[in-house]
Amino acid sequence: MARIHEKPANSACAAAHSPALELHELHKGFDSAEGRVEVLRGVSLSLPRGTSMALTGESGSGKSTLLHIAAGLEQADGGRISLAGQDMTRASDAAQAQMRRGQVGLIFQQFNLIPSLTVGANLAFQARLAGCHDAGFTERLAARLGLDGLARRYPEQLSGGQQQRVAIGRCLAARPALVLADEPTGNLDEATGDAVLSLMLALTAEAGAALLLVTHSPRLAARCDGRLHLRKGRIEASP
Repeated sequence: MARIHEKPANSACAAAHSPALELHELHKGFDSAEGRVEVLRGVSLSLPRGTSMALTGESGSGKSTLLHIAAGLEQADGGRISLAGQDMTRASDAAQAQMRRGQVGLIFQQFNLIPSLTVGANLAFQARLAGCHDAGFTERLAARLGLDGLARRYPEQLSGGQQQRVAIGRCLAARPALVLADEPTGNLDEATGDAVLSLMLALTAEAGAALLLVTHSPRLAARCDGRLHLRKGRIEASP
């Protein structure tokens, strides 16, 4: 079976030798009726390219908040974020947006496909935004994902597993340095979820991307290269 890894033809998609993601002493809190709630209390981690890391923890431990900050969807109160060797905390808003488009891919439990676009258009969407769409690469990626013959269908015509495969393909078609996945198999049955996760792990590794996977499942977490556990806003040894 052909591998999908290729040398990017566009600097927006280019890989660097630095870690895909580095977080240093991240802090984040929210105001509530009971007062200030500190969600992240000095979280640090480094995620090399080509590796996968599971992030586990109880509900409310800060997993999704950490993922959203890493993706640039939320701002940290303090600390430093480096994405593919570039300091996100010192970059302008415009520079941060450009880095996110070219270096970060997101995969969520809800699929988040665009219903008015075909499978083929959904697959190409993120790569076009990043300015690195390659039709041939996207076709080969679709074949690896088992989406042959589905390019002209719409999301509503697909099964849940097929929709999640499209979401993975949309993410990887832009060849990001970092893939962030928040419970990506949570809406799938166990067998389909296992198959989807296997593809996600294989394809991100082949593409030289780093994968940070938020999951409640110790079984799925064990399939990643490493595992971190978040408890009361701090990283601790996995239970």
